[in-house]
Amino acid sequence: MGARADLDRHPATQPLGADGGLGGPADPIPQGAQREMSRMRSRARALGRWVARAGAVLTVGLLVAPAVPALAQPPELRVCTPGDYPPYATAEGGYRGVDIDLARGFADLLGRPIAFVPLTWASLKTDFAALHCDIAVGGISDAPARRAFADFSITYGTDGKTPITRRGNETEYATIEQINRPGVRVIANRGGTNEEFARRNFPQAQLTLWPENLTIFDEVEQGRADVFVTDAVEGRYRVRQHPGLRVLHPDRPFDSFGKIMLVRKDDPGLAISLNAWLASQIATGATDRLFAQWIGPDATA
Repeated sequence: MGARADLDRHPATQPLGADGGLGGPADPIPQGAQREMSRMRSRARALGRWVARAGAVLTVGLLVAPAVPALAQPPELRVCTPGDYPPYATAEGGYRGVDIDLARGFADLLGRPIAFVPLTWASLKTDFAALHCDIAVGGISDAPARRAFADFSITYGTDGKTPITRRGNETEYATIEQINRPGVRVIANRGGTNEEFARRNFPQAQLTLWPENLTIFDEVEQGRADVFVTDAVEGRYRVRQHPGLRVLHPDRPFDSFGKIMLVRKDDPGLAISLNAWLASQIATGATDRLFAQWIGPDATA
């Protein structure tokens, strides 16, 4: 039908007459206005059809929800460690130690599977990034040079360097001055803070660098080295496995430093979570209980 018939069916669209009433035959609509109104009605009908189709699609979408893919497996937490520094971490007989237990608990908190990745003290600086470590553990000291390649966690323990020597030699190697003499055979594991301490404090002694931190105690016990200066906590643990050795004044070490974990620099969220986890373990006494299992009076580890 024509535009005029359309207007008759929709009086609200008719122009007003001079008296304010609806226009009748005496008030014809100009042809230009008729054409514009026709175009407006066409656009309105097109918009209505689009809204109807969109509503139908939305309704179907609500009734038949799209398949949601299963959640992806969370990425593993890559925990790098030399694994040769009990009671903090050892790989002997499987990964064990204070740091290992803390790392496992942290991975559980995150809901991520854990993967222990071996590295060495000498390669810690380069391997931390090359092996894609998320964190590194295992008796790591708060050494400023390590901040160049990793962030530090909060300190969860305090330690210090102290001598280990054979039974009977306790009075010969108790001080730095006694050790720093020509002819004294000092041994240290390569690449860590033990080597740094030995080089800095015993320039007059004969220094041997050992490739790892496991069999180094045998060298002292068998008489092939006179003294090994290492962390007091480690010394307390190791003399239990080596009855021929003595750890000297572990309660009065030569220095004092914090024990920390390394965290990848590009993940501040991980660092925040790790620090919160460590703080909770310290506050509840969990870390003290872990150390007691290894070096306490009733140690069984």
